Amino acid sequence: MISNLANIHAGAQIGNNVTVSAFATIYDRVVIGDNVYIHPNAVIYPDTIIGDNCQIFPGAIIGVVNQDLKYKGEKSNTVIGNNTVIREYATIHKGTADRMTTKVGNNCLIMAYTHLGHDCIIGNNVIIANNGSLAGHITVEDYVVIEGVVAAQQFVTIGAHSFVAGASLVRKSVPPYVRVAREPLQFIGVNTIGLARRGFDKDLIKQIEDIYRIIFVRGHNISNALEIVENEIAESEVRNQILNFIKSQKDGIIKGI
Repeated sequence: MISNLANIHAGAQIGNNVTVSAFATIYDRVVIGDNVYIHPNAVIYPDTIIGDNCQIFPGAIIGVVNQDLKYKGEKSNTVIGNNTVIREYATIHKGTADRMTTKVGNNCLIMAYTHLGHDCIIGNNVIIANNGSLAGHITVEDYVVIEGVVAAQQFVTIGAHSFVAGASLVRKSVPPYVRVAREPLQFIGVNTIGLARRGFDKDLIKQIEDIYRIIFVRGHNISNALEIVENEIAESEVRNQILNFIKSQKDGIIKGI
């Protein structure tokens, strides 16, 4: 059902079985998938694509021009995947020449008052709790959980299946499969509960724990720790993923214990 009080541009493409509530605004060059529910006072700006089965709650603003002073109006967009929920007053800014897009994946929950800056790439099955604040150019990989009132500095990467404790300041990248907390942000363990819930077997979880014990607990510098992991831990997809992630972070990773 589309309310007579909604403001929808003639150039917007609206899918099947879409609800657009009173006082919602949908601009030109917007594509809305099937079975989407857009609540009152939500605003969807041009060059935004929203997938199927999404909910956009009151006051959410998606695809608005970013706050990057280097932005010169280049053609960029905002993409929201399928089955994703954007809660009240969340703000998601469109991309710049860096990545040309800001993207949120499938099956995500972006809670109230969260801000996703320009050129953020959010993976699938990500939860960002209330008042999360992500600066521009951030990558959040699949199955990450970010608790409330977390602020992340531009260009960091938060690795898959990691867990960021509430009120944390993320100034360095967070490797996959770990839990991080405290100030300054540091490793506090492997995300064993989350991994078990997602079907990781005990042997694989133990290997992840062994890897991070070398990297973060035994007091090695990162270069030496990575060399030890390569020599002592049996090769596996997860081992290689962790090694490649850490090696690729030019600005470093969070601290160990």
